[in-house]
Amino acid sequence: MDRRTLALAGLLALIPTGLQADDPQDKTTSALRHDIVVTATRLETPEKKVGSSLTVITGEELARGHKAYVLEALENVLGLSTLRNGGPGATSSVSIRGANSEHTLFLLDGLELNDPINPSRSYDLAHLSLSQVERVEILRGPQGLLYGSDALGGVVNIITRAGRGKPRLTLASSAGTHQTLTSDLGLSGSGRKADYSLSLFHERTAGISAASSAYPGNVEKDGYRNLSLAARFGYAPRPTKSLTLTVKAVKARSELDNFGGPGGDDPNSRQDYGTLLVRGQYRGLAASDRWEHALSVSWLGAERKNRNPVDEAHPQERDEGRYQSDIFKLDWQNNFFLHPAHTLTAGLELEQENGRSDYVSESAWGIVESRFPSVRAGSAGVYLLDRWEIGERFFVTAGVRGDRHSRAGAAVTFRVAPAYLVAATGTKFKASFGTGFKSPSLYQLFAPETSWGPVGNPALRPERAAGWDAGFEQSFMKERFIFGLTWFENVFRDLVDFDFAAGYINIGRARTRGLEASAKTRLGGGVRLGASYTRLTARDEDAGTDLLRRPRDKFSADIGARLAGRFDLTVTSLYVGRRLDRDFSAYPYQTVRLPGYVLLGAVLSTAVGPRLEFFARFDNILGARYEQVWGYGAPGFSLTTGIRCVL
Repeated sequence: MDRRTLALAGLLALIPTGLQADDPQDKTTSALRHDIVVTATRLETPEKKVGSSLTVITGEELARGHKAYVLEALENVLGLSTLRNGGPGATSSVSIRGANSEHTLFLLDGLELNDPINPSRSYDLAHLSLSQVERVEILRGPQGLLYGSDALGGVVNIITRAGRGKPRLTLASSAGTHQTLTSDLGLSGSGRKADYSLSLFHERTAGISAASSAYPGNVEKDGYRNLSLAARFGYAPRPTKSLTLTVKAVKARSELDNFGGPGGDDPNSRQDYGTLLVRGQYRGLAASDRWEHALSVSWLGAERKNRNPVDEAHPQERDEGRYQSDIFKLDWQNNFFLHPAHTLTAGLELEQENGRSDYVSESAWGIVESRFPSVRAGSAGVYLLDRWEIGERFFVTAGVRGDRHSRAGAAVTFRVAPAYLVAATGTKFKASFGTGFKSPSLYQLFAPETSWGPVGNPALRPERAAGWDAGFEQSFMKERFIFGLTWFENVFRDLVDFDFAAGYINIGRARTRGLEASAKTRLGGGVRLGASYTRLTARDEDAGTDLLRRPRDKFSADIGARLAGRFDLTVTSLYVGRRLDRDFSAYPYQTVRLPGYVLLGAVLSTAVGPRLEFFARFDNILGARYEQVWGYGAPGFSLTTGIRCVL
């Protein structure tokens, strides 16, 4: 019996003897509460009144999991697939209900994070830590109405924590496998009119080989380090007026390999990543508190530098590149409280994005240069959302939006999402139907022609999607047990694809459909149970084949308990089914089927008084060998131990 099996057996052995009788002071014996959410309507709304498919990862769940990055927190979420090309710091992405990764819009406190200089305008989730994150809201289905471009598959909104109460200093530190050291220092508090919250996060790890060590020639580990600063300041000169300033800065370095599969190792390839986000918002009430208006101005700048000089294994090969982008955005939202059961929201968004890049490579075939001069594009959008309810039983949100992109033209989207509560049976019926679009990226529009032919195409049209879902949620035992079932379908058209003769063109069509099921409960003695299952069919309608890297089946489960009155144990499992991928190690490339895998994890923590907590996190306890992307490595068994102190 190896150390992983012994560790798991020891943890599980505690459960039968550690469960306590119902404790009236134990918060975990209470009913599953309905969270207040903002992403579905851009306005604080009880989750039970929302017809859209929404998952909330609460601050309690984030604190219990003791994970460091947003990507890790999303791995078990219903309807999502996460991908990473190697270990920590490697390119990371998320697919919602089978949509492309660039069809997921990422937000930080409502500010979009998708990178304009990325060829498909997707967001690399590798460097976003959970430091100062209060909760994460995941909205599934096309969301063009409230969020404009890029939200064809859905929205992931990371919401940061505001300072509350007396000044509090928090220090968290951990050490783990692969020489991983992580520290997180936070300071927060509030006064009569002001609040503040600051954090400094740092991680350094030796990592694993990005190109999987299961293939010959891949032996060198690829390390990673991250330094992140987050700050949020609030000032309310009056109860009806407030100002908020949010700042987020990240500086990271990732060691890379040339490619996945045999011989992909490279000892000196690296990427330096930096980003700075600044957002200011004014919010106020007028017209006898019937009109709430919020005006925000934000700027996001990002830069990536890739450098891969010659080395002993590649004496004639080198490359380097620099990619810069920025987004300036103005958002004016107005909420009109016409009646306690009727709210009208109208808004205006103005955005300008800019991108530029330089790339050069040298090999036995000669020197190749690709220079993408500074280009920009602007967009304007207006939206109207009507939200009303009848008798605390029937709730509807419906609206329409119009956008105009300076290069790709106009797009109109809409959405309707009703929900109906049957109080006598604890049943909620919900449904939604909506559309979305994605404007072409700067690279797809303006990439210069090469000796192989055209690349960019200024005549590209927006990609479009339409989708519906319908289902129900059923609660039992005074809402201590909730079961949910949802069917969904999405149709994508005018997808941008690359043609070697014509460059980027609108030719793609795809369809995704499936089933999402979830259940969760809290019992006496602090026992928590949860499970979710996603069944997905994702098809390329043009080729008549399954879309790559979309698992047909995904199942996750977790069980938690209070042990001996002082320990908290959570055991999680994740199954990801078989999916197609491509092997690019030979020409012509081959389509391969990646096998399914099971990941088992556990977190054991204990509080020593109200201010000190110790924890141990076990990941991939069974030591599964698997690949999320063909040819790239994934971490094996790892152990992380740490401490969290509040002063």
